[in-house]
Amino acid sequence: MQTLLTDRELLESLAVDVELNLRKHVDVADGWQPHDFVPWNDGRNFAFLGGVDWEPEQSELSDVTKLALTVSVLIADNLPSYHREVGKYLRTGAWWRWVGRWTAEENRHEIMIRNYLMVTRSVDPVQLERLRMDHMTKGFRRPAMHLLDVLATCAFEEAASAIRHRNIAALGDNPMVTAIAERIALDDELQSVFFADLVAAGLDLAPDQTMRAIADRVADFHVPTVTLADGRTSDEVLAEAGIYDPAKEGELVFAPLLKRWTVFSRTDFGPEGEKARDELAHLRS
Repeated sequence: MQTLLTDRELLESLAVDVELNLRKHVDVADGWQPHDFVPWNDGRNFAFLGGVDWEPEQSELSDVTKLALTVSVLIADNLPSYHREVGKYLRTGAWWRWVGRWTAEENRHEIMIRNYLMVTRSVDPVQLERLRMDHMTKGFRRPAMHLLDVLATCAFEEAASAIRHRNIAALGDNPMVTAIAERIALDDELQSVFFADLVAAGLDLAPDQTMRAIADRVADFHVPTVTLADGRTSDEVLAEAGIYDPAKEGELVFAPLLKRWTVFSRTDFGPEGEKARDELAHLRS
């Protein structure tokens, strides 16, 4: 029987992996600026400063794209909640530096999308602000987790976000929205790789314990959601629009990461790890 490691022991044992992966991530992820993706010349004052307030005909985006970008900016804008939920598990050394880096990257996504939406008058700024106030007031809280569960959850969440933004880009509404969505998707993919590589290190260090965490997080996975002004959830409307469908998570989110972790070809699992792996047999490709 494999010895179960405490979260403190895991934090210490994986610290070198975190440091190395953080350096690698920064080297690859740097090199772009959010202000470069905003057509500032298109901007003009709203009525408060003597200009004209928003009217629906000012938007040149499709309803699907407006909805998808609204969801993206609201989720990104709720960053304080996500920062708290990730950071409370990782308040030490390189782990804490990664939390800061991840938070800064997520924040520039929000800055970029919101600036674009305001400058181009793509959405109603008043409605967006009301949605933002409501969403952030409700906040976000995860159930209590152990470290390996947090890492697996974050790997899945970033992979799911990348899929959502790749699909926004595929709408082809205009070149700038496509560029914005593709840029965010690339960042999401790099962040998913960071978390996934730590899960892989966990599998090598504590195979059964990590496999149990993976299986549990697959079984209980839910992407962050937003309640929209009409009462519908972002899950519902994004699935209807073909942007992100939870019914396809097995194929698009879980299976690629399980393959990356060589879950179905590993030979180092004990009885508990085998049991956890068997629970994911339906995802074997």
